[in-house]
Amino acid sequence: MNFLAYENGITIGEALNVSVTGIIVVMIILALLAILVVLLSKGIRAAVKTDHTSAQKNEDVPVIVNNEALTPASTKKSGAALPDNQSVGTLDLYKTDEKTAAVIMAIISNQSGVPLNRLQFNSIKLIEE
Repeated sequence: MNFLAYENGITIGEALNVSVTGIIVVMIILALLAILVVLLSKGIRAAVKTDHTSAQKNEDVPVIVNNEALTPASTKKSGAALPDNQSVGTLDLYKTDEKTAAVIMAIISNQSGVPLNRLQFNSIKLIEE
């Protein structure tokens, strides 16, 4: 009786060969998928970055000062400077204090790269877990 061969089946050597081949094929496919994900993420980041920078250059964001809307184009024409210390709207705070809200708004402004007077916050609410 031969222990290395099954009756009407494949040998252990053949089974190991098929298993190793299968594992190698799976690893190659996973490596190709990882490379594809990295390339796609770089392409999307580059596309978003170019769209974001071109949108910032062409953007005329109105700023309201004394019930009068000012845009970068209108300030260039009139010679008036955009105010750095005024913002638009009011902020409703729910279960949070003003210091925490100020820190949150400063972090968002810093991370987004948008000046704080260009952002409009409607409300800040503490979410309890």
